[in-house]
Amino acid sequence: MADQARTSMNSDPDTDEVALVGKTTGGESRFRPRGEPIFTGINRIGLLSLYIKEVRRFLKVQTQTIWGPAVSTILFLIIFDVALGRGDRTVLGVPFADFIAPGLIVMAMIQNAFANASFSLLAGKIQGTIIDLLMPPLSEGELMAGIVGAAITRAFMVGGALALAIVLYPGATLHLAAPWAILWFGLMGSAMLSLFGLLTSIWAEKFDHNAAVTTLIVAPLALLSGTFYTIDNLSGPFEAVSRLNPFFYVISGFRYGFIGQSDIGPGAEPVVWAGAGLLVFNALLALIVYKVLKSGWKLKD
Repeated sequence: MADQARTSMNSDPDTDEVALVGKTTGGESRFRPRGEPIFTGINRIGLLSLYIKEVRRFLKVQTQTIWGPAVSTILFLIIFDVALGRGDRTVLGVPFADFIAPGLIVMAMIQNAFANASFSLLAGKIQGTIIDLLMPPLSEGELMAGIVGAAITRAFMVGGALALAIVLYPGATLHLAAPWAILWFGLMGSAMLSLFGLLTSIWAEKFDHNAAVTTLIVAPLALLSGTFYTIDNLSGPFEAVSRLNPFFYVISGFRYGFIGQSDIGPGAEPVVWAGAGLLVFNALLALIVYKVLKSGWKLKD
C-alpha cells in the first residue's frame, strides 16, 4: 500500500494529456513514467513528519508519559532502599541504593519504549485511522524507523527525568564510570523494546492483548533480570535461565556504566561482548518486524 502511494496513480484524462504534451524539445518527457516511484531513496520529509507526530502525541500527555513513570519508579527506589538497604548493605562494592538505581532507570526506559511503540498502530486499528499511517508515501522501513525513533526518544526522556529525581534523592548517588555503556545499553534496550512493542501493536486487535503482553512478558522479564539482585545469588538452573534473558544484559550493562561493575562477568570485555550481542539481536528483531510490516499481516486484511 505504501509502495502504491509512492507512485503516480492519477488516472485523470487531463493529466494524461499534460503528460503527453509535456515534452522537451529533445522529445524527452518532463514527467516520470506511469508506475515509476516518485520518491527515490529515503523520504526524509515524510519520515521526519511521522517522527514529530509520534513525539507530539506522547508530549501532549507528558504528565502521564514522562513524569508519571519517573515518580512511580523513584517510589520503587525508596521502598527497596528502606526495606533492603539497611545496615550499610553493599552489592558489587557499592551501597544497595546505588546498585539498584541504574537498573530502575533503564527498566523504566525500556518499559516506556514498549508502551509507546505498542500503542501507535493498535490505536489506529481500533479507532479506524490506521489508513493515515499506511497511505502516506512511506516505505515499511521508514514507518518502522519513525515509530521506533519516537519510542526511543520517550525512553530517554523518562530516563533523564528519573536520573534527575535520583540525583535529588539523598539516599542514592549516580556515578559515571563508563558513559559509553550508559548510552549504548540505554539505546539497545530502548530499541529492543520499541521493536517488540511495534510487533505487538501489529499483532494485537484490542488493548487487552497489549496489556496481556505487558503483564505476562515484559514486566516479568524486566523484574527477573537482576534489577534488585545479582544473579550469582540464584541457584545453577535459575542463573542459566537468567543469562538467556536479554533484559539481563541491558540492565547489567547499563549498571556497569554507573558503578563500573557488572554481574555479566569480570572486567569490561564481557560487557562489550554483551553490547555486541544486543546489536545483533536487535538487527534480527528489526528484520522480523520489517518482514511482518511488508506482508501487511493484520494491517491490510
